[in-house]
Amino acid sequence: MAKYCVIGSNAFSGQDFVDLLLDDPAREVIGISRSEEKPDFLLRYKARKDLSRFRFHRFDLNDDLDPLIAFLDKERPEYIVNFAAQSEVGPSWDHPEHWFQTNAASFAYLVNHLRRIDYLKRYLHVSSPEVYGNCVGTIREDTPVNPSTPYAASKAAADMILSVYQRQYNLPVLSVRATNVYGARQQLFKIAMRTIIYIKTGRIIPLHGGGTAVKSYINVRDVSRGELAILERGNVGELYHLSPASGVSVRDFVRMIAERLGVPFEKAVDVAPERPGQDAAYVIDSQKARDTLGWKDQIDLSAGIDECVTWVNANWDAISKSPHDYIHKA
Repeated sequence: MAKYCVIGSNAFSGQDFVDLLLDDPAREVIGISRSEEKPDFLLRYKARKDLSRFRFHRFDLNDDLDPLIAFLDKERPEYIVNFAAQSEVGPSWDHPEHWFQTNAASFAYLVNHLRRIDYLKRYLHVSSPEVYGNCVGTIREDTPVNPSTPYAASKAAADMILSVYQRQYNLPVLSVRATNVYGARQQLFKIAMRTIIYIKTGRIIPLHGGGTAVKSYINVRDVSRGELAILERGNVGELYHLSPASGVSVRDFVRMIAERLGVPFEKAVDVAPERPGQDAAYVIDSQKARDTLGWKDQIDLSAGIDECVTWVNANWDAISKSPHDYIHKA
């Protein structure tokens, strides 16, 4: 049985990837996160009747690096996927040192150990298109990075240290950059969840900059399928993009949700000042993954929004009692 380790399994994308891995009975999956497992309604894999092939362990990438490395060396997973990161853009302006500690310094410590082990077949690094800055025009995998926020700079630093070690020591690493991931079970302060919650509770949604920024919303399960294809069939040392064919403005995304909930868009929103470092466009090219891996996004935006609304309605009691705002943890 092949052994997979998912670092950051409590993350929105991490928990979905764990669930996808468990579809195959020939896989054993280890989940690692700095916090205890989230409540069941936030973890897709918890709906499974049989979790005998999944184990969860708590390690903090900053505080428990040596115990984590000892654990990995004991378990010897053939495949490692790393979702662990400080991932919020706006708050990174206030404490950039926290973002660089997690996303770059601790990550570099881990990568330096990976070059010494003999059990790793493939390692998937989860990067971000934020490293490109303003994604206008055709953004392919060879586009130079140009970060415009501390978060993006920290992710670019991680990408660079990984590339250096891959070239020097032939590490079996692959990298992925996916666009604006959304879906059921996402953090409640994210745009899709926040819009639904605000409308259900009669609150006005602040549209930063009027919501004119263009994003490429892609369902988390489409991203998970792409990540698995990259991990198992991608070319070692290469980077792959995962994105829909086109983007939509934040304004139109919120409008779709409001219409799905039967609320006039104009009554649901108010214009707010733009966030520092907000990129005008966030559209990247994913033709490489489509051509070489046969990947394609399968869940259209309308169906994905329906899934989000259905999930919120089904879990409203738990959601209404949960924190809805971002809470920073160093």
